[in-house]
Amino acid sequence: MKRKALLALLFIAFLTTFSSAQEKIPRIAIITTVWYQNSHADVIGGRLLEGYNLNGEGEFPKLKCVSIFTDQVPTNDKSRALAEKHKVPIFDTIEKALTLGGDKLAVDGVLMIAEHGKYPENDTGSFVFPKRRFFSEIVATFEKTGKVVPVFSDKHLEASWQDIDWLWQTAKKHKVPLMAGSSLPQAWRIPQVDLEKGKAVKEIVLTSYHRLDSYGFHALEGLQCLAERRRGGETGVKRVRCLEGEAVWQAMDRGEFSAALLEQAVSKFQDSPLPAGKKIRDLPKKPALFQIEYGDGLKASVVTTDSGLHEWAAAWTYQDGGGNAFLYRLQEEHPFAHFTNLLKGVEQMMHTGKPTWSTERTYLTSGLLDALLTSRKNAGAYLDTPFLNIQYQNDYDWREPPPMPPQTPKPVKK
Repeated sequence: MKRKALLALLFIAFLTTFSSAQEKIPRIAIITTVWYQNSHADVIGGRLLEGYNLNGEGEFPKLKCVSIFTDQVPTNDKSRALAEKHKVPIFDTIEKALTLGGDKLAVDGVLMIAEHGKYPENDTGSFVFPKRRFFSEIVATFEKTGKVVPVFSDKHLEASWQDIDWLWQTAKKHKVPLMAGSSLPQAWRIPQVDLEKGKAVKEIVLTSYHRLDSYGFHALEGLQCLAERRRGGETGVKRVRCLEGEAVWQAMDRGEFSAALLEQAVSKFQDSPLPAGKKIRDLPKKPALFQIEYGDGLKASVVTTDSGLHEWAAAWTYQDGGGNAFLYRLQEEHPFAHFTNLLKGVEQMMHTGKPTWSTERTYLTSGLLDALLTSRKNAGAYLDTPFLNIQYQNDYDWREPPPMPPQTPKPVKK
């Protein structure tokens, strides 16, 4: 009888310990450049405070924001009002935000969001956000306190290859669990398809729009989350080129990328379909083309358009024939629920201490963007990229996210 009672007590103790572990909510420091309405700090970090629907209702991330640091405080700053509302302290240094003003690391994870604010452009036309400075101060705090926690870095790792590689190598050296990337790979797809894993792929074509740095990065992530699924996984990139204007269509006429695949991708557009009787080459005033040649022979292209064509879509062909195409579907109005899909992956990482998807993807796409913009600066010359001989396998599989929540009605103008 005593033995049964002892076993029962041990079982209860186990359940209590297990339940306590399950209920632990990671404490998160949000380190950002600037926080205003609909900025990345708002639509990512704001979800920790206002819930996944950004209205204080419904599901909340199982993450708790315990501190905030903003590098800039513009007149339309939102962080101070949110911090006061939710009783979250704002610190004037990154170290204080990570230690809550003490001498020990007081957080379980870091959201590093450096995407908006007044920062200079470099000579390739890319905004230089202070990601290296942020990460340097984060790592210095880890070293000082003798503890390391997971870090998520929004979008690309840095603007130049020197800084991209520095950040990557620094994370490796200090064994910092690091994850990064775009919201596009986790977005909805129409139709709900994916590139067949382990199959040899001949060519991939994507469409993009807007700036070549900020939106071009999204396109490269949308490309790479497909390319990495091919037979053999990622093998690295051999060379790249960026063309603009009429040179884009001349490259297409020479067969350097598939006009048929571009048409398949554009056929998936929903918000900006081609007008009747028009072809894709008839509309953009200044198109741009990212051309990427992988080490294993895969050929990929991103065609950036303007003139109202503002959607991301992908199409591909396999080596043995066949292929598919789909539209990346985002919620372009509040509450911008594609960031929920991104944050779900971040949430998982903060609980497990392991990246939800391969960070090598963003290491590669960050380097690709810099190389492509360098080619553009050099009048579209091919650029060999031995430094992008980045090889990896990604076990993450895309899954259709939950249905998109209703958009917040826009205020009625009086």
